[in-house]
Amino acid sequence: MEKSSLVIVYHRQPYEEVVENGRTTYRENRSPNGIVPTLKGFFGRIDPGRGAWVAWKQQSPRRKETFERVIRIEDSFGSYAVSRLPLTAEQVRSFYHVTSKEALWPILHSFPSLFRYDNVDWPTFREVNRLFAEAAAAQAEDGALVWIHDYNLWLVPKYLRELNPTLRIAFFHHTPFPAPDIFSVLPWREEIVESLLDCDLVGFHVPRYAKNFADVARALCGADIERRVAVEAGMSPTGFALSEPEVPTLLGHRGRKVALDAFPVGTNPELIAELLEGTPRQVMEASIREELGDQRLIVAVGRTDYTKGTIEVLRAFERLLERRPELHRTVKLMVTSVRSADGMDIYRETQRNIEALVGRINGRFSDLRWTPILLFTNAVPFDRLISYYRVADVCLTTPLRDGLNLVAKEYVAARAGAGGALVLSEFAGCAIEFPEAFLTNPYSTRSMDAALDAALDMPEEEGRRRMDAMLRTVRHYDVAHWAAHTLERFGEIGVTAEPMPRRAAG
Repeated sequence: MEKSSLVIVYHRQPYEEVVENGRTTYRENRSPNGIVPTLKGFFGRIDPGRGAWVAWKQQSPRRKETFERVIRIEDSFGSYAVSRLPLTAEQVRSFYHVTSKEALWPILHSFPSLFRYDNVDWPTFREVNRLFAEAAAAQAEDGALVWIHDYNLWLVPKYLRELNPTLRIAFFHHTPFPAPDIFSVLPWREEIVESLLDCDLVGFHVPRYAKNFADVARALCGADIERRVAVEAGMSPTGFALSEPEVPTLLGHRGRKVALDAFPVGTNPELIAELLEGTPRQVMEASIREELGDQRLIVAVGRTDYTKGTIEVLRAFERLLERRPELHRTVKLMVTSVRSADGMDIYRETQRNIEALVGRINGRFSDLRWTPILLFTNAVPFDRLISYYRVADVCLTTPLRDGLNLVAKEYVAARAGAGGALVLSEFAGCAIEFPEAFLTNPYSTRSMDAALDAALDMPEEEGRRRMDAMLRTVRHYDVAHWAAHTLERFGEIGVTAEPMPRRAAG
């Protein structure tokens, strides 16, 4: 088996699996935007034609013997191998639904009251992480870069370092990372941090989360913070809930040097512009505008999750209709609440609460000519979603805590030249990039109400000015910029790559 100099380890498979006429086919993801296409783009820069991806695939025990573990994919990103871990339903439930989502997820998002320990099977979590590490090591040549993504694979670096000490190991967190007092709720805290300290590079979206990790590593494992630098001016060093004037960039631990990075993933504004200019999207946009008539559209897009602030959005909209009856029949709220993990009680409860609240609000305020809220519980295709963004006067993105939040960036990109208002939680990672948004505290009803009122009442010229400023940021910190920055950091740990063009500000 030919080995790779770049192995990406992520629990999601890098394609959509479709069964047609009894045959399984693999299609590129329907959305050309997002993290999976972004990561696949690195194959062509670091290891053209020989990249490898490690993910899981649920399989019954009796089919494990005949299951094809490694397949080769040919798509627009080139040719690469996909190594699939055949996990049983019980392994998936224990590793992902219970340990990752019921124990780790609430701590990462600073909800210690929702931490659930009783059902956690930590040996299974270790076992699955070990399987990921073994699959990655099997695909990697000596000295290769293994790039691991997200918290449910926290223990993979430890096992990789044992399996092949020559590997370069990078890790990227797509989630927030909490302060030491919150993180220390986890009974496995030292094991997790020691594993991350086996990396050569640990990345985060924003400086606050890198600082939190450095503080945790120092407090729990005695790591030394050896270098700090001032944050970039475009990432709000002061004045915001997640502001940090400095970011740690190097830790020392037991003779090892661990680089830290904090840089926000971007979206692809050029792709969004191309989609909006196409005839199908223009027809779709015209249809949406015709359905709306004279109504103004507010959008709130997210998954079903207690961290996403959907309940807070709905309550804020209900209060808006209560205190401003002149807005009845003139505004409509479109909400998406797409369940991301089946079989989990807390998500089922969140979905029930959202649907009940939508029903109550529509029951209170609807009449024959107007239903104030449109709720989608299934995923909306990306091309249709950006058509909604293009039409929407206001986007409400108010998570209680979020690692970044690409919805805000996609909305800004879709509104190019059209003005509009972004109401954004102070606790979304991307908030430090958008001082021109209406920043709000989703824990405060007064703050939410004031932000929503200001967004709806904003003069058109001010809306264009704010949106133009945010669009410059989105275009500067776009996905190509993040990729180029990441390749630079890889170069610092000895990984060579083809240069990627950098976008200039403005």
